[in-house]
Amino acid sequence: MNVKTVACLAGDGVGPELMAAATRALERVSKLHQLELDDRHLPFGGEAVTRSGHPLPAATRTAYREVDAILVASPNEPALDGVKADLQLAWRVARVQLREAGDLVVVGPVGDWANDIAISRAFSCAGSRHGRIVSVGESAEWRDAIAAQTTRWGGLEVEETGLGEALDRLRDRPESLDVIVTEAHLVSPVVDAAAHYAGSPSSVAHAWLPDHGPGVFAPGSSDSDDVAGFGVVDPMGMLLTASLMLAEGLKRRSASRTLERAVGEVARRSDSGTHDTRSFTDAVIELLPQSRTDVEHFHEVAG
Repeated sequence: MNVKTVACLAGDGVGPELMAAATRALERVSKLHQLELDDRHLPFGGEAVTRSGHPLPAATRTAYREVDAILVASPNEPALDGVKADLQLAWRVARVQLREAGDLVVVGPVGDWANDIAISRAFSCAGSRHGRIVSVGESAEWRDAIAAQTTRWGGLEVEETGLGEALDRLRDRPESLDVIVTEAHLVSPVVDAAAHYAGSPSSVAHAWLPDHGPGVFAPGSSDSDDVAGFGVVDPMGMLLTASLMLAEGLKRRSASRTLERAVGEVARRSDSGTHDTRSFTDAVIELLPQSRTDVEHFHEVAG
């Protein structure tokens, strides 16, 4: 089996419950797709303060630099900024689960200096999905970079639009969008609008990635620590984050799609926005085998 290493930064509060849900689902989907994960649980945030007096100990910082991906369960933990500062991050991606069906992806650079990297990654992502990409940007440099990638990626459906039109489509026709690529200063507004119009804060997964090396993956939001220990933490965003990590961090897109489909189906079957942590995760795990297509199964086994 192909072995991938993942640094698991749970933190305290609801973090351990979310990380437990993610690692359970990852273990099962990995077996289905002939992947072995080496989970390395590292002290982080409040948990690390309790153990060593520092939210980001030197041993944790050394360890997560040597893995394939970094999975974070506490998106509001200030120490997360320290993790990102340790890495040479160039681009970011957010995946938003739509209320009705499927998902959409927003990609952008962390700064204008990384435009080419982010646009290249966005086109690659669109090529592995439905082949549709919408560019939201105004600068001449941005438009030139889009034109260059359009020429390189023949066969993709590429649209260029302004922020206002993109927001209108997110509100009225989110299902018409697949991959949105946008300039650095517009990434957060577009992601926030997508969550508001097409999904919810709990249906968003975020990632910050370097050109080479481990990326950081975290849910868009998490429940208040006041509910920690009661078994009622909503794991949806964390499970979608695990799916995003499989795709963009570990380059196992078929495994990512299997997990994303299962999470989306369980969410659609739920009668309310409140999810019992274990039962939701159990339902996702139960759906994993049937969420995998026969073609993907054939290719991976044959390979």
